[in-house]
Amino acid sequence: MFLAKVKGNVVSTVKNKHLKGHKLLLVSEIDLEGNLLGKTDYISLDLIDSGIGDTVLVTREGDAVQQILGHKKAPVNTIIIANVDNIEFEPIE
Repeated sequence: MFLAKVKGNVVSTVKNKHLKGHKLLLVSEIDLEGNLLGKTDYISLDLIDSGIGDTVLVTREGDAVQQILGHKKAPVNTIIIANVDNIEFEPIE
C-alpha cells in the first residue's frame, strides 16, 4: 500500500466491460509530508468517490483488488481503498 495524491480523472471512450460504471483516477505516490515521490503515476480504480486533490491510500496488489471487486475478471492492479483526512506519526527511535 502507499499514500497518493489524486491528480486527475481518466476518461476512456472504450473500457473493459468489467470496468464500466467504475471511475478511474490518476494518482501519484507521496511521502508522509505530502511531497511527490518519483515520476510514476498510476491509474487506480476508485470505488469510494475520491476527487482531484484528495490524499488517498492505494493498494497495488492484484489479489486485494480481486477480493474487493469479488471477481478476477477486471484488469486492475491498483485500487483506492481509503480517503486520508490527516496523517499523524511519531518517529521510531
